[in-house]
Amino acid sequence: MAQHDTPDSATGEAILERTLGPLADCWGRENGYLSIDGQPLSARLPQTPAYLYSRRCLDMAVATLRAALPESIGIHYAIKANPFPPVVRHLAGLVDGFDCASLDEMRLADEAAAPEQKRSIAGPAKSRAEHRYAIEAGITINAESVSELERIMVVARTSGRRARVALRVNPPFALKGSGMHMGGGARPFGIDCEVIPSLLDQRETLAEGGIDLVGLHLFAGSQSLDAEAIAAALDGWTELLREWQQTTGFTPAELIIGPGLGVAYHPGDQPLDLAALAPAFARLDEQLAALGQHGGIRIETRLEMGRFLVAGAGIYLTRVVDRKISRGTTYLLCDGGMHHHLALSGNLGAVLRRNWPVVAVDRLDDEADDTVDIAGPLCTPLDVLGKHQPLPSLAPGDWLGVLQSGAYGASASPTGFLSREPAIEYLI
Repeated sequence: MAQHDTPDSATGEAILERTLGPLADCWGRENGYLSIDGQPLSARLPQTPAYLYSRRCLDMAVATLRAALPESIGIHYAIKANPFPPVVRHLAGLVDGFDCASLDEMRLADEAAAPEQKRSIAGPAKSRAEHRYAIEAGITINAESVSELERIMVVARTSGRRARVALRVNPPFALKGSGMHMGGGARPFGIDCEVIPSLLDQRETLAEGGIDLVGLHLFAGSQSLDAEAIAAALDGWTELLREWQQTTGFTPAELIIGPGLGVAYHPGDQPLDLAALAPAFARLDEQLAALGQHGGIRIETRLEMGRFLVAGAGIYLTRVVDRKISRGTTYLLCDGGMHHHLALSGNLGAVLRRNWPVVAVDRLDDEADDTVDIAGPLCTPLDVLGKHQPLPSLAPGDWLGVLQSGAYGASASPTGFLSREPAIEYLI
């Protein structure tokens, strides 16, 4: 089943401004084309398909988020959003720590992080090797089940080291308006909140087994553009923390909270209003400070952020190879496809496929006077890059740029499909 957005006849320049907001200023634009150092991308980059990431956009995304946060709330980068090593190394100088989802991501974080930057690992089926590495490196393990706690204790005893552990909580609510629910109902992620109090009561037993229970990991959903829903979820978390403190006496020394901040991908999406969220973050800070004071400790709070920091900093570039008309439909056939950018095709969890912001990178000032379907080079009808997409009239050799492609792009796509070459990645 497909869904087609209302055609958008705006210029590429307008689409860039509307989609990226202030981040649009991070991209060079000269005489109607996207540029690097005053020269068109199509002249500076050796080939397509390619992912291009902007240091300036990464800097601005982190700075914009920090401006909405109290100073005491830090930022962790979730490497899964974009594990390109130059991006991770650049963000290491901007954030307060890293959240990982695999053994290789922990190794990458250790290579990039400063000694004082904390790291954690989450995931519902961690391997013994991941537990061992995390314990030996002092990385916090976000435990997703009671049986995982038992497995962690076995590895801790075997290694002769203590494990830093946070309980990942499956809350009684989901983040409303989120693109992907990670809490509420039955989930493979986290420990059901009704089980949490009994585990908190067993913290002395856990300590005897080699586990230092340092805190909680709170995550209910992702990709929400609804500031009120995000604020309500934050209030829901603090209410749970207050209840658990009263019933078990436990106050977490560390909190990792995934607030689920979303980005605008599709026509009609309104970018998240961070200014509207600032009061909610201030309230969170005040409530956690009160809980910490009651428990006699300072709660160290970090927001787990992935997509929100890197999506706007990336553009996926592909070149038109052929233009054809089939029974009244005009197709642009490109050298890039779903094997490089699965989310663009709608095959990364989307129920209904919607168009992404696509611009003709050398014709930003031109009105969209053509409506086309865009497809890649793969022998499958799933290789869809755009449906009824408005663009200037393009020909073979012209370049297309897909905005908001800095998150869940190359690493989240089936790059081995049909044995095609991977996309090249650049950080500028």
